[in-house]
Amino acid sequence: MSSEKETRKQHENRRVHVFYSGRVQGVGFRFTVERLAAGLELRGWVRNLSDGRVEMVCEGRESGLVRILEKIDSSFSGYIRQKDINWKPYSGEFSNFDIRFF
Repeated sequence: MSSEKETRKQHENRRVHVFYSGRVQGVGFRFTVERLAAGLELRGWVRNLSDGRVEMVCEGRESGLVRILEKIDSSFSGYIRQKDINWKPYSGEFSNFDIRFF
């Protein structure tokens, strides 16, 4: 049984900033992330980088952020070689989730 503090933490808004590397461009990665984020009511963006990585900034409930990371991992397990995940405070600057271009 989870404590009240753990339950409250799951409902806190947070931000996660992730860099994915591997074969993550040209495989529908950004479009899948956009769809997943919409289904989890998350806000932010995803974009390809010129060095072959994909960058994602996502905000929302911590439980939703954990869930999108799990879904990305399971959807692209054969493509992701490395990920750099940085948790940050929620800023509230986004009104939706979109794909950004250079």
